[in-house]
Amino acid sequence: DQDGLIPIVEKERGLKEEKVIYDEDAGGVTAVETQEGEREAFVLSEDEILQLARWGQAIEDHYGRPMDIEWGKDGESGELFILQARPETVQARKAAGALKTFSLMEEGEVRISGAAVGGRISQGKVAVLSSPDEIDRFEAGSVLVTERTDPDWGPILESAAAVVTDHGGRTSHAAIVSRELGIPAVVGTEDGTRTLEDGEEVTISCAEGDEGKVYAGLLEFQEEEVDLSGLPEIRTRLLMNIANPSAAFRWWNLPVEGIGLARIEFIISDLVKAHPLALLDPGKVEDERAEMEIRTLIRNHEIGKDYFVDILSRQVARVAAARHPDPVIVRLSDFKTNEYANLLGGAAFEPEEENPMLGFRGAARYHSERYREAFRMECAALVRARDVLGLKNVVPMIPFCRSVEDSGLIRGREGLKIYVMAEIPSNVVMARELAQRFDGFSIGSNDLTQLVLGVDRDSEELRDLFDETDPAVKRMISDLIRRAHQENTEV
Repeated sequence: DQDGLIPIVEKERGLKEEKVIYDEDAGGVTAVETQEGEREAFVLSEDEILQLARWGQAIEDHYGRPMDIEWGKDGESGELFILQARPETVQARKAAGALKTFSLMEEGEVRISGAAVGGRISQGKVAVLSSPDEIDRFEAGSVLVTERTDPDWGPILESAAAVVTDHGGRTSHAAIVSRELGIPAVVGTEDGTRTLEDGEEVTISCAEGDEGKVYAGLLEFQEEEVDLSGLPEIRTRLLMNIANPSAAFRWWNLPVEGIGLARIEFIISDLVKAHPLALLDPGKVEDERAEMEIRTLIRNHEIGKDYFVDILSRQVARVAAARHPDPVIVRLSDFKTNEYANLLGGAAFEPEEENPMLGFRGAARYHSERYREAFRMECAALVRARDVLGLKNVVPMIPFCRSVEDSGLIRGREGLKIYVMAEIPSNVVMARELAQRFDGFSIGSNDLTQLVLGVDRDSEELRDLFDETDPAVKRMISDLIRRAHQENTEV
């Protein structure tokens, strides 16, 4: 944290429904319910988080290897202490050779969900147990479902296909042991033991991001193993596309040189959840229930803008941190009006359009009076990711750019580059002029195809006509590359 940076890319507040305290009368410890203020507060301040990070870095530098470090905070003095440090083995082994990937091949009914641990998919019959004393009821290969685990559950966990718990987070006993055993765990479901039934067949998926899901039935899934050690050297510079920030650290060891496209729509729809203008002015939301949900979302921030900028900047920084110092090209939001309207509180701020695909989207939306303040929030989030969180490898990109306008992101300051999506035929025709205003192009082939061929990419009737390999589309792409390179601008 040099130069005043606060490089905390993620922090999560747990439920903290109870705490364990020393009981003098009993001569031991006892569990008591927490107060509302304790549940709402973070356990550590940002200064304490950074102090632990500095100590962790110093310890790893000393031993010259990844370390598993335990720490504690004194209940009376508030001082932080390092309690133990030992070599870390699970993630270190994972970095060494083969990469396993899991993907579901069909959709199913989600029975329960919680925090995902393990990045894998597994299946089996549910065994709902209240105590490790019920080990006689547990069949090897079953899915253990219980309130929480501790070391006494070891023999059961070693033969389980997966674990589901009501309580706990990604640092709980169940989460730590499941990582070591290489089995998926869905933790903190709140009521998994009441929802799932003994003996029912389920599929546990922790391969879809931060949220782990328990599906009804035995769904088809695919497991692939890729050996990264034998990949050949190539002249092409490979970059990766990403939508869900949680996948950034999952794929950190792929042999790529950055992120070519990070979409922020997922962050807004799944993590921010509310329409940006609704966050700026919740009072204009016509749906009372939606307004209440928005006020609940922003309750720990002074204003809705701070909530939006905080979440978006940290999630962008999370992707950038996984690939630092390689470039991470972040496309600003490209929702259509119907997609924006589906966000919490969005219906009050969006017009109805006959063809949203060609309507109020991209740079035209950013420039308009009705949306300009929300666009400034997106820019403020990227500025914060770069200047406060310290991820200077973030490269903003403007989508569906019909004309060029200033954004508040100052090109060239602190090495800032700004890219533009080339997805409209006029972008290709005017590529040399656009190259004077942007540092790079990214080809948006879906939109370019539909606008070159006159085929709605969402049309079921015209599906056979939508072809990105059509000679006209390939010629447009070729012309763009040639004109951009004439101006020494990368594509």
